[in-house]
Amino acid sequence: MAAMAKATSTTAIAPGKPHYVILDGLRGIAALMVVIFHVFEAYSDADPTRQIINHGYLAVDFFFLLSGFVIAYAYDDRWGRMGRWEFYKRRLIRLQPMVVLGSVFGAALFYFQAGGLFPKIAGTPVWQMLFVMLLGCTLLPLPKAFDIRGWDEIHPLNGPAWSLFYEYIANIAYALVLRRLSVRVLGVLLVLAGALLLEVALLGDRRDLIGGWALDASGIHIGLARLCFPFLAGMMLMRSGKRLPVRHRFALCSLLLIVALALPRMGDTPHHWSNGLYDALCVMLLFPLIVAIGAGEKSVDGVSVRIARFFGDLSFPLYITHYPLIYLYTAWVVDNKVPARLGAPVGVALVIVAVLIAYASLKLYDEPVRRWLSRRFLLVVSNQGGSTAR
Repeated sequence: MAAMAKATSTTAIAPGKPHYVILDGLRGIAALMVVIFHVFEAYSDADPTRQIINHGYLAVDFFFLLSGFVIAYAYDDRWGRMGRWEFYKRRLIRLQPMVVLGSVFGAALFYFQAGGLFPKIAGTPVWQMLFVMLLGCTLLPLPKAFDIRGWDEIHPLNGPAWSLFYEYIANIAYALVLRRLSVRVLGVLLVLAGALLLEVALLGDRRDLIGGWALDASGIHIGLARLCFPFLAGMMLMRSGKRLPVRHRFALCSLLLIVALALPRMGDTPHHWSNGLYDALCVMLLFPLIVAIGAGEKSVDGVSVRIARFFGDLSFPLYITHYPLIYLYTAWVVDNKVPARLGAPVGVALVIVAVLIAYASLKLYDEPVRRWLSRRFLLVVSNQGGSTAR
């Protein structure tokens, strides 16, 4: 099963609050690394030691960390002027349009992926595929009875949607409970979440943090472990005010993130404990360090800010639309035993096409739809505490 990562979208920031542009850019860099990771995954033959861009799956944990940080920054001081349902509407408007498009895109390419790697596809009637597509548009997790692909995914038309499901769980938990907690109580929860993360990384069967997309006890266990610590750590990092002002922070953070996601598998066996330790250290120490550096300044200018904004805007569309192409590419490579030297040019073309599709989705669909939904359903929360219909 392909390891997937979630690019959490940029949160709607209150009027007068600037974006952390560097953090947006880092989200985009990580999303691009995810695409490259999935392209190389076609040649790993299910052996994690052969996987190039080996730790790309950790991008999902990085995205959850960013989500906790940015949601706390955007909304911690808005309660009282904005209720829970307004918050839920904002998150749905920000995320759901691209979730729908990802499910529809996955359905459009589904039958082109049929073959030896996905033998269940050919026997899936169109009505069943369309039913799964409609359920996928809701983001509700699908049981294995609806697994029309064979990879035990809760969203078999567009696998990466699994992490958006956990993103919604985190958002609901934030609105109901987490926003009310003191730093001390949040710290206690963070310690408990850290113990759960270490248990999965060091004692799990794989000795890594891959998983979370299956609707069974193991999948839910891994998914919650990957969600809880980074999301809480992001909230804690924002509320603590810990920042590390350094020069050239976007370049430095990008380099640290790329290296962390690209390093080879640790240890001399596929399930060595050292790889689990590496995963845990990345999530618990390195990624918070990267965010603390990236959040050292909100207002940046020059070439860095233009690059960061481009990648930040592209991150969520790229994440949620690229994987149907990966299904197609992986099936072609595996079924035809395509060597890397012949498949590499196609893989490069896939990355380019994925970026183009993401950009077109952003400009022609996502942004216009969100603008319309915002005008129709949201309230503008003013800095003075009042709300007016937008």
